Order: sequence, then C-alpha cells, then structure tokens
Amino acid sequence: MYLKDKVAIVTGGAKGMGRGIALKFAEEGANVVVCDLDLAGAESVAREIEAFGCRGLAFRTDITNSSEIGQMVAGTLEQLGTIDVLINCAGGVGGTHGSGATGTMTEQEWDRVLAINLKGPWLVTEAVLPTMKEKRYGKIVFISSMGAVSPVVSVLHYHAAKAGVLGLALNLAFELAPLNICVNTIVPGPIETSFWDALMPAGPEREAFFTAVSTHEIPLGRMGQPKDIAGACLFLSSELSDYVTGQTICVAGGQPVLSQQATFNIEGYLKDRGLL
Repeated sequence: MYLKDKVAIVTGGAKGMGRGIALKFAEEGANVVVCDLDLAGAESVAREIEAFGCRGLAFRTDITNSSEIGQMVAGTLEQLGTIDVLINCAGGVGGTHGSGATGTMTEQEWDRVLAINLKGPWLVTEAVLPTMKEKRYGKIVFISSMGAVSPVVSVLHYHAAKAGVLGLALNLAFELAPLNICVNTIVPGPIETSFWDALMPAGPEREAFFTAVSTHEIPLGRMGQPKDIAGACLFLSSELSDYVTGQTICVAGGQPVLSQQATFNIEGYLKDRGLL
C-alpha cells in the first residue's frame, strides 16, 4: 500500500477526477479528506472511502473563501492529526454564460473563473503549508488543463488560469524543495467526466463527439478515465516520486506532442452543432 496511514486532502473530490483520485488513495491505504461545494456528494465519497477501511472526512468548502478553507484544514488536523498530501483538483467553468472567447465574457466572469481555478488552489496550498513545513515533508499536486499548453478551443479565462497553475506549481517547487516538499502538476487530456456537461448533454451527440476526438486527436485512440489521472496522482503522492519535483506530466493519451499533426477541428465541430 503506497499511501498507508497517510492523510490526503482532495479538493473537488465529490465527482469526476477528484472522486477517482480519492478512491484510489483509499485503496492504497490513505485517510482522505474530500472537500467540495457539493457536501452530499463529498459525504457519499467519504462513505466509499471508509469501505476500504480508511478514514473518510467530508467538508463543504468553497476554495475561493479562505475562512472555509481554514475550517477544513483545522478540522482535518483535529480529526486526523496531520496532512501529508494535497491534490488541488477543484476547478471548472460551471455557470459560464459566454463561450470564453474574446467578446463573450464580462469582467466579473473573468474574475470568478480565475478565482476558482488559480486563486483557490493557491489559498488551499497556503493553508496546508504550515503543517508540511513543520514536518519537513509533503506532496502537492496541481491539476491543470491541456488548454493551458495546447488549446483546441478558446476558453480564455479558464485556460489562462490553468496556465497560471503551471507557473504557481513551478515556483512553489523551487521554494519548497529544501523542505522536502514536492510540488508537481498533471495536465489531463480529454477525460470522460461531468466537466463536459457544461458543453453538451450526455447522449448520442456527445458519444459521437468523444469518438471523433479519440480517433483524430488522441494517439492512444480513447478518451481518458478518472482512473488514468488517479494513477499519475498516486505516483506523485507516494514514495515512488520522492526525487521528482517541479515537473509537469501530461496524462493525455499521447497529447500534445504526438498529435501535433491532427486535423480534427474540435471548435468547429461544436460550433457547427450549436454547442459552442
């Protein structure tokens, strides 16, 4: 068990990639704190964690609110005693009204998306660092986006925030390395989660889109699953990666380098069907 008796916090852990990471960690022996805006969902995942024989805690946490983050961290320390791992997975573009291209968003929407996807991970990281610095040990993983390094649609606020995550993680890795705190970033490719619900509803149209993307954009020929991200997170959160910090790992089926010659126009596909 690679994480036996470790304590991990997973933000955005109620569904999708966050849930997959939380359950993988429990399978490997970790006690896991699930924080999410969806408290009922977080509590459900915490019960799944406890089925592995580990402790599972759930907190309703708005990662843009430092007070709520402080309560979550204090509760974690009170009940579990320490913090070994932080996975900054919470994010997204839920509630977006425009497409994210130029001329489609307000200043308020820009600020909101930047707060969720860049400010929030920074706030949570700042809150756990005193514990990690004191014990001179920690593993921090940020979840970025392929759009930060190789965009196929124009979602300026989200992709800019996720690009900022890359810079944040690299600078933290440099600062914290002397304290034996490792900081790395995962860049997911197309992963089948509820993230896509904001772009198109589940059904035949979305399945056809996934098939087209898999065929034309992903060298491995399939959409990713939460377990694919969870496996990379396990590596970066365990002793397997004790000499790895400041790195960005693309978990994307061969994107972006191997798919540079792809000709499938994802943005055009969505626009032609009125989905963007």
